[in-house]
Amino acid sequence: MITGNKKNPPLILFHGTGDNSAIMWIYNIKELAQQFYVIAIDTLGGASKSEPNDEYYNNFQPHLWIDDIFETYNISKAHMAGVSYGVYLALSYEIRNPHRVDKIICMASFIPIKGLGLKYTLLGIKSVMVFFPEVLKPSEKNAIKLLRKLGSPISDTHTMNNELLKHFLFILKYSKPERRKFTSYEMEALSSFKQKALFLIGDSDSIAYHPSYIDFFKANHFNYKIIKDAGHSINQDQWDIVNKEMTGYLIG
Repeated sequence: MITGNKKNPPLILFHGTGDNSAIMWIYNIKELAQQFYVIAIDTLGGASKSEPNDEYYNNFQPHLWIDDIFETYNISKAHMAGVSYGVYLALSYEIRNPHRVDKIICMASFIPIKGLGLKYTLLGIKSVMVFFPEVLKPSEKNAIKLLRKLGSPISDTHTMNNELLKHFLFILKYSKPERRKFTSYEMEALSSFKQKALFLIGDSDSIAYHPSYIDFFKANHFNYKIIKDAGHSINQDQWDIVNKEMTGYLIG
């Protein structure tokens, strides 16, 4: 999905696991396109048109793929924004190519850091379990249950939009399960990334919001904000607030 004026600053958007750009940015894209030249990419191997094979699972390197995006759209430097796994993609690229990344919005995500210990490993496993058992038995009923688990308790953003619900159910039924490889990074490697990034975390996010994670952000002086009444689908639960935070930070 490409939109906005090419004369505006480029903004590359990365969706999360189990989503695609059509679902992820439905409540953000119109406003973002007023300020930026927006490139919302469907991630290779994700829930869209690409079909993963062994070559992808064994050899996919996100930073090389993102290099191709920069070259294809003739971009020398860009802002980035991601939700959940999309943050990892932006992180992986900035660490290797800091000169090509301006500012970064990181939503509903934590950073894979080496040496954090068993507690963080167990928290990571617990977060994955949020998707079960609904993901194993795709039906409209389970799709609604899963969306409500991922969203804020007071938000019906997903379930009230019938087209969005149908799209999500289609992905749930017919997409292959995504196997992701993550690289953990040393804190020292994050110095440039930390200076550029703003983390937005929903206070009802069962995956990315936890006292231990917040303590980590505080102790290591990361720039972050807690968004009230938002879950893992933060940019949809509180889309108006998130849109303002994104444009304010990227333009400011």
